[in-house]
Amino acid sequence: MSLQSVKAFFAEHAPDIEVIETPTSSATVALAAEAHGVEPAQIAKTICLRVGERVLLVVARGDARIDNRKSRDAFGGKPRMLDHEQVAELTGHPVGGVCPFGLATPVPVYCDVSLRAFDKVVPAAGAINAAVRIGVERMAQLVGAEWCDICQDAVDRQGTEAAE
Repeated sequence: MSLQSVKAFFAEHAPDIEVIETPTSSATVALAAEAHGVEPAQIAKTICLRVGERVLLVVARGDARIDNRKSRDAFGGKPRMLDHEQVAELTGHPVGGVCPFGLATPVPVYCDVSLRAFDKVVPAAGAINAAVRIGVERMAQLVGAEWCDICQDAVDRQGTEAAE
């Protein structure tokens, strides 16, 4: 059902975009990058968050980490990730196939500015072995996303990783 809802979304809103199904899983950033021949950063991962009573989706580059301070400032509270069951119920997509397309429930979508490092990205497409190649700005436009800046900068990530 989930893959079908994504295919229906693209058939209606962007019939020129093809859903790519792979024979192997692309459920993680590393697997998706390998399956689609791109760097992990070019995978557009979709994260489901709850901030207070609000639920929202954030699409960010595959190697990005959410910065707690930036996200609190942007969303007015501390974000918490939803569990697998909540994600599936909200989006209609299984974890590993979550994307901002063909959602079961209308949810605000935010695209992190980290995505703008790329012309095209590869987000999942409603299944653990499906994705699309899409222009960053077009993706944001198709899903009515607002832009946000909630991920750690590359310099911050390097410092954090070196300290770990």
